[in-house]
Amino acid sequence: MDLRKACLVKPGAKVKLDARDPAATFDLDKEQALSDLDGDRKRLFDLQYRLYAEKKRALLVVFQAMDTAGKDGAIRHVMTGLNPQGCRVASFKKPTEEEMEHDFLWRVHKEVPRHGDVGIFNRSHYEDVLVARVHRLVPKSVWRARYNQINDFEGMLRANNVVIVKFFLHISKDEQKQRLQQRLDDPNRNWKVSLADFEERKHWD
Repeated sequence: MDLRKACLVKPGAKVKLDARDPAATFDLDKEQALSDLDGDRKRLFDLQYRLYAEKKRALLVVFQAMDTAGKDGAIRHVMTGLNPQGCRVASFKKPTEEEMEHDFLWRVHKEVPRHGDVGIFNRSHYEDVLVARVHRLVPKSVWRARYNQINDFEGMLRANNVVIVKFFLHISKDEQKQRLQQRLDDPNRNWKVSLADFEERKHWD
């Protein structure tokens, strides 16, 4: 199966997550997928080298997901073969006081990769719509305006040869609960669980 066709959301298309099965495997065998990943990582390394040599474009990879969906794991397993000198990961957590004193895209723009490099966003500028909307941090007029501002921002990046690839990792509420419990039960991983994780679950539809 061509995963690009199965998972790709075309620009302008409307998506309903409840219509997509978060447990779907697309008939992929795990062992075969891991084997394919080895070859894919070698291909990524080769393409990264060419990107750096050309120095005319940049690649920005955006990972967005609910807590425990696997953003860190995806970055670690898929991007591990890249040269760290030309690859940087930026994580967007709660804004600092300094960041709050600027426009919401200020902290994002300065993390955009330079030409020749690969940038990876662990969460992104979409947090300033999602979190702000769910927790009512700003008026509706503010977060609604951010949709167009984000589109304009990404359009400006594309016009300046920054290629943006976005991934949304989709899991069910039950799967998230199971993963949170696994973290609680594992002494080596329970530091990753916070009260906020459980509070956020209350906002699921």
